[in-house]
Amino acid sequence: MSGTLYVVSTPIGHLDDITRRALAVLDQVDWIAAEDTRHSQSLLEHIGVATRLISYHDHNEAQRTPELIQRLADGDQGALISDAGTPLVSDPGYRLVRACQDAGVKVVPVPGASALLAALAVAGQPSDRFLFEGFLPAKGAARERALERLAGSEVTTLIYEAPHRVLSLLEALAPRVAPERELTLCRELTKRFETVRRGPVAEILEWVRGDKDQRRGELVLVLGPAARGDELGERDRALARALLEELPLSRAARILAAHTGLKRQALYTYLETL
Repeated sequence: MSGTLYVVSTPIGHLDDITRRALAVLDQVDWIAAEDTRHSQSLLEHIGVATRLISYHDHNEAQRTPELIQRLADGDQGALISDAGTPLVSDPGYRLVRACQDAGVKVVPVPGASALLAALAVAGQPSDRFLFEGFLPAKGAARERALERLAGSEVTTLIYEAPHRVLSLLEALAPRVAPERELTLCRELTKRFETVRRGPVAEILEWVRGDKDQRRGELVLVLGPAARGDELGERDRALARALLEELPLSRAARILAAHTGLKRQALYTYLETL
C-alpha cells in the first residue's frame, strides 16, 4: 500500500507560528523534502523533530521527484516543506504533487502560515477578489508587460519582490497608475522588524526611496484595484466627488456608471478611494 505525501506549511518568520498538526506530521513521517536542508534543520531543532531531511529544490526537482515517488509507492510517509510558509506558493513542489497524483499517491495539505495571506489580511485593501502575481520578471519586455498588467488590474494584486528591486518597481509603477491608487508595503511579516504601511503608490515610493531599511528583508506588495479613474475625465471626477457629497456610495456608483458607461463595480471601488 502506497504512503502519503503531506504538504506542510511552516512559519514565515515567528517560529511559534506552526500548528500542532504540523508538529505531529513532521515528527511522524519517514522523511521531509526541504528546499534548503540547512535552513530547515534549524526549524526542526527548534521544534524538537529529528526526522531525516532530503534536499528538494528548483535545481534537483526533476531528478529527485522519481526517487520520492518510489519511496511513497513503497509505503513511506513523506512531508514537503519550503523555506518558509506554504509550499508551492512561489516555491518548488508542483512537479512532486502532480507526480504523486498521477501515481495514485495520496496528497494531504497541512495548512498554516503564508506570507501571501498574512499580507492580504493586514493590507487594508479589498479582499473579496485578489490576484497573486508572485515574483515579476526581472527585466526586459516581460517585466514591462507585467507592469502594464498591474496598472490595469481591477482586483487587489499581490506581488513578491526582491529587496534590491523594490525601489525600481515602485519607480516604474507610480507613473502608470492614478494618483490615488493605493499600495500596501508589507515587510518582514511576523519578524522583529515587521512593517506594514498603506498609501498612494507615489507616497510609498518616496518613503522607500528615503529609507534604505525598507529595501531589506522579505517583501509583499499589495496593490489596490484600479478604480478606472484613469478613464474618467476631470469633469467626471468632479461629478463623482459631488455625488458622494449627496448620495450613498452604491447609488453614486450607479449614477456615475450610467453617465460614463463604465462598470459599476469598478466605479464603486474608485469612489471608495475618494
